[in-house]
Amino acid sequence: QVQLVESGGGLVQAGGSLRLSCAASGRTFSNYAMGWFRQAPGKEREFVASISWGGGRTNYADSVKGRFTISRDNAKNSVYLQMNSLKPEDTAVYYCAAPAATYTTANIRDYQYDYWGQGTQVTVSS
Repeated sequence: QVQLVESGGGLVQAGGSLRLSCAASGRTFSNYAMGWFRQAPGKEREFVASISWGGGRTNYADSVKGRFTISRDNAKNSVYLQMNSLKPEDTAVYYCAAPAATYTTANIRDYQYDYWGQGTQVTVSS
């Protein structure tokens, strides 16, 4: 049974930084791509960042390029999202996601992911 548990969210002022973590369990982590999505109140869930199974390919939403960095540590079965220069519009619940298929690239569509964490709240004050 695949489980994803996010942590690291919180309240930060605009311009600040946060690092989100997602701990995965239930299968061989290194064989799977990972992704981060977010959902703000009253809005649809949107793609933030993803990383391929081998870590060699990453994708970012245009809104976070240059500010956010996704990375993975296979030894710790974890994926991270370093968020710098945060803006109030980054306020959302952030979700970690993983596909059922192995050896996939850094996909950007939510339907390409089968497992989701419970989410962690990020609030950026102005």
